[in-house]
Amino acid sequence: MAEYEIPPRAVPENDAGYFEKITQAVFQAGFSWQVIRNKWPGFQRAFANFDIDAVAAFTAEDVERLLEDKGIVRNGRKIEATISNAHICQELVGEYGSFAAYLRSMDGQPYAKREKTLCKQFKFMGPMGAYFFHWSVGEDVPEYHEWQASRQK
Repeated sequence: MAEYEIPPRAVPENDAGYFEKITQAVFQAGFSWQVIRNKWPGFQRAFANFDIDAVAAFTAEDVERLLEDKGIVRNGRKIEATISNAHICQELVGEYGSFAAYLRSMDGQPYAKREKTLCKQFKFMGPMGAYFFHWSVGEDVPEYHEWQASRQK
């Protein structure tokens, strides 16, 4: 049986930190943690240290540049999703004041509803990505085995 790595938990210091975790969740899908972890410094460089406004301003030329960047996973759909997700983060920060405040607006909701909301809002965010995101930023989540069992129903 494969051994799985449990990602570390830490509340991000700022909106860029939340955006970085969203991007990790997007790019992790379909890849091993080790591949993404090993390339992460390249992602940080390529995506302007996850400065939301900077990434939201990326153009088609930036997409082409990133598709040639061997320091990251060169998946065009995920690169474009990351730029789109930066726009979504801008909107949420504009509406709530910070990404953390946006998450606090969902306090008291069952995990399944928070997961569904995140999956609907962000491109390339599936249930596992949403679970990873919530877990890694220190949000309340069900135990992994319980979450997995609830997905089988």
